[in-house]
Amino acid sequence: MGSTGMAGMAVGVGLPHNLPGVDGPALLEWATRAERLGFHSLVTTDRLVYRGHESLVTVAAVAAVTSRIQLLTGVLIGPVHSNTALLAKQTASIDALSGGRLRLGLAVGARPDDYAASGLRPDGRGAALDRQIDELRRIWAGERRGIAGPIGPAPVQADGIPILLGGQSAPAFRRVAAKGTGWISGGAGPKAFAGGLAAIRGIHAQAGRPFTGPTAALAYIALGNSAEADADRFVTDYYGFAPPLAAMIRSGVLTTERALRGAAAAYEEMGCDELILVPCGADPRTLELAADAALPVEAPV
Repeated sequence: MGSTGMAGMAVGVGLPHNLPGVDGPALLEWATRAERLGFHSLVTTDRLVYRGHESLVTVAAVAAVTSRIQLLTGVLIGPVHSNTALLAKQTASIDALSGGRLRLGLAVGARPDDYAASGLRPDGRGAALDRQIDELRRIWAGERRGIAGPIGPAPVQADGIPILLGGQSAPAFRRVAAKGTGWISGGAGPKAFAGGLAAIRGIHAQAGRPFTGPTAALAYIALGNSAEADADRFVTDYYGFAPPLAAMIRSGVLTTERALRGAAAAYEEMGCDELILVPCGADPRTLELAADAALPVEAPV
């Protein structure tokens, strides 16, 4: 389903739902255009205290206007969605209504304000995510029942919705090994991806089993005539709460098609199964430029 870039790595694209000022029609047109161009997936990021559209609502909306492209939350801040039964029902509904196209990316998040706005404390969020993953799978399997029966609908995918876990820390790597279907690396670049993958493989090897993935990595892109300005604006606004992180992210934004091709080749060489291109601007031309640089020539148009 969808397209693969280079010699086999899949290439997905982020939705501009977290960019201030992007309206519904523009967001849906982005989704349908990405599917026509042959991208493998449409991906959302998650942040509560921000001006963008909510991730699960966005996924549901684009599911309704597409038919083939995969859907991925990359990543949802799991513990902030503290009603796990409701989260299980929402995600199973999206999976059923989209014909089994949903993959659920989860992580603990890094912004205390998202927790504060939810009436939650960020300490203990790793343990909360561990419990949430187990509970989601029990609900999807029909093992947790209310008075009138199971919490449905059931996901279309026979083994439940795949859970890809995000994070670049040692606890996150251990969680991938213990509970995840796969791993999503943040936008820190190919070397950080390779280091994380090596750590996860090492944890699996100690347990006597290989890590088979899948793996995904985020890479921020800003292409076209306003690429540098778009990258500056987005990174300053979105990551301004942590200036050192903002500087690191900004240095890795891919602002030319040549840089994008090089990064895609590097990620594939490092063993990445899917590269997700996250836009810093909402100009639809970005999709065409990214497709020309990262998708194979036989991709549908």
